[in-house]
Order: sequence, then C-alpha cells, then structure tokens
Amino acid sequence: MERAPHEHRTAAPRERGGAPEATGHPDRAGHAPPAGPPGPAGWAPAARATLHCLTGCAIGEILGMVIGTALNWHNVPTMVLAIVLAFVFGYALTVRGVLAAGVGFRAALRVALAADTLSIAVMELIDNGVIALWPSAMDAQLSDALFWGVLAASLVLAFVVTTPVNKWMIGRGKGHAVVHRYHH
Repeated sequence: MERAPHEHRTAAPRERGGAPEATGHPDRAGHAPPAGPPGPAGWAPAARATLHCLTGCAIGEILGMVIGTALNWHNVPTMVLAIVLAFVFGYALTVRGVLAAGVGFRAALRVALAADTLSIAVMELIDNGVIALWPSAMDAQLSDALFWGVLAASLVLAFVVTTPVNKWMIGRGKGHAVVHRYHH
C-alpha cells in the first residue's frame, strides 16, 4: 500500500514566535515537537505521573475486587479481574488526555502503552503482593474494615515504590515524559 506524499515544514525564523511548527502530520498538527534530550527528572513530575497511574489503577483495582467479592468469586479470578481492570483504566486515562490533544486513537493508545505499562505493572505487583501477603486480607469481605484498610495501605505502598520508577523513566525521556509531549 502506497502512502500519500506529505511535506514537512519548519517555520521561518520570524514565524517561530511561540507558534508550533507544522509537521505535515494531521494527528500532530498544532502540537510542539518533542523536546531535546531528556534531563534529570524531578520528584514532583514523577509524583504527578505516579498519581495519574495510581488513579486509573485504583479505579480498576477497586472495581475488580468489588465485582469479584460481590459475585463470591475465588481469590485468583478476582485478582486477575482487578489487575486487568487496573491496566484498562490506567491506559484509558492516558488515552483520554492524549486524544484531547488532537491525536488519533491508535497513536494515543501507543502513547499510553509506552507511557504507562511499566508504571502500572510495578503498581500492580506491589499492590497485589501486599494484599496476597497480608494475613487474612484475601478472605476479607467488602463489609470488613480489613478489606478497605489493606487495599488503602497497598495503594499507598504502590505509590511510594512506583514514584522512583517513574522518576527514572521520565529522566530518560520514557514513561510520562512521552505523554507530556502532547500537553501544552
């Protein structure tokens, strides 16, 4: 299949006064090109990226555990559902933000996969590991304080462990550094 030719245009020096350069790609029109090489990442951007991932993970995790527990499922299928939904909601939040920047769905999904996969995986490993290892947590019901207490503790610990991972990724131009290229 042949691709239609397209042009790349760089604004003349007098046109560059803060306006984004045209790239010839309709899904990136009006958006600044990626910045230069990554530099050291600060803790604040890493914490924001982690909180963003944690929000999607927590929504999916809680929804999966509530559904599995309410349906009286065994622990393994409940955890699998919670993990799958954590990834779905984590990616969905990023896709939503990138779509708002005018990027097509497939490109937005690729950005979300690149930006969030490691972060969500680390969160889910920590979160589910805490729940699996906490005495009696796997037997707790929705009406038990233990259920909600361990879930909250596991999400806090997941945030603490994942923030340095996101800092490392952002410092290398990966993770949420990719997403920020689409934000003004």
